[in-house]
Amino acid sequence: MILRILAVGDVVGQSGLDFLRRHLPALRKLHGIHFTVVNGENAASNGLLPEQAQDIFSAGADVITLGNHTWDKRQILTFMEDCPYLLRPANYTNRVPGRGWGIFDGPQGLRIRVVNLIGRCEMNSNFDNPFFRMDQILARQEADVTLVDFHAEATSEKGAMAWYLDGRAHALWGTHTHVPTADCQVLPKGLGMVTDLGMTGPTQSVIGIRPEQAINRFLGGLPQRFQPAPGPCRMDAVIFDLDTAIGRCTGVHRADIS
Repeated sequence: MILRILAVGDVVGQSGLDFLRRHLPALRKLHGIHFTVVNGENAASNGLLPEQAQDIFSAGADVITLGNHTWDKRQILTFMEDCPYLLRPANYTNRVPGRGWGIFDGPQGLRIRVVNLIGRCEMNSNFDNPFFRMDQILARQEADVTLVDFHAEATSEKGAMAWYLDGRAHALWGTHTHVPTADCQVLPKGLGMVTDLGMTGPTQSVIGIRPEQAINRFLGGLPQRFQPAPGPCRMDAVIFDLDTAIGRCTGVHRADIS
């Protein structure tokens, strides 16, 4: 069968969450989506609250992934322990709550593995090596399909991970930079990739936050708690078509809504 996977970029603030709730169900129906992964780590500006996670699931997400703001809202910790469909980066140390990957039921009995990783370039060198961690995960348990959300700053690190996993995973997308990239492609051994999905949040902004706050930071002003910008929103998303009979991705294309 052709398995259609929808990956949705980082949800930013309440306005981004509201936009996702309005448009995700129709987008899933329009494209005949079988499985949806949403990055939700900025739904509370920094971090995610349990009620926001429930809203994202209600909108149509099968799995929620996180990133470097995973621990910014401590209210999520108990929810994360109890909910196998909420993932934090797998290459955090084993001393933290939650899980970094899971195998989930798909159509026709397919086993869909979703892995959440975080990069180390320009991020935090104390994370475990994501390449080695991915090797360990692939060796743990068999799955029919493997999907990877690589939450990373450097496009080179995300691109390198895609090539490293070509032939061993089926789709990899980058998150974190909130800027959609135009490099959707299928690599030679069948992995579909895009360097960054983009975001679901305010369009007239600097990566989702108020422009004046971003300018203040670059001018050396007093540090401020970032706030989502007002105004219209967009939802950046990518669809991956996976041919499960041959174990390859056959198409990758953007499905952005603004």
